[in-house]
Amino acid sequence: MLFRQHHAELVRLALLLVGDRPTAEDVVQEVFASLQARRDRLRLQGDPLAYLRAAVLNRGRSVLRRRAVARRIGSSRDVQQARANLSAEDEVIRSEDRRQVLVALAALPGRRREVLVLRYYLGLSEADIAAVLKIRPGTVKSSAARGLAALARSLGEES
Repeated sequence: MLFRQHHAELVRLALLLVGDRPTAEDVVQEVFASLQARRDRLRLQGDPLAYLRAAVLNRGRSVLRRRAVARRIGSSRDVQQARANLSAEDEVIRSEDRRQVLVALAALPGRRREVLVLRYYLGLSEADIAAVLKIRPGTVKSSAARGLAALARSLGEES
């Protein structure tokens, strides 16, 4: 039930964090697989969607850490080649403005990027974001403000 209702939303969340659709789908699949494997021992208290979002964020962070290590040792895949492997449908959907925003978003520090994605893409409240990221609401506010200012500068717009 959770899978059917929230799979697409979670893939979009992961996509904004990791930058490519196949990896985003893998991240979400791994989250649901680990949830299924531990279903007997795991009793979700509170909002299961918040738990899933936090799990997707954590897996996404792991992917980004592995990529950073791979880049440092020189075995990272070429980003342009990965983009060339996208389907024609994906290429049509992407507009130049969106590409610029995604590039600017990817350049932000992790916390700011996560806050902006959760706030403006998923439409979560500050309290919900604070709960998912396990930070204070004030930190959410300041991260969002600084992230938006950095995006505006990067895109050459006034904030």
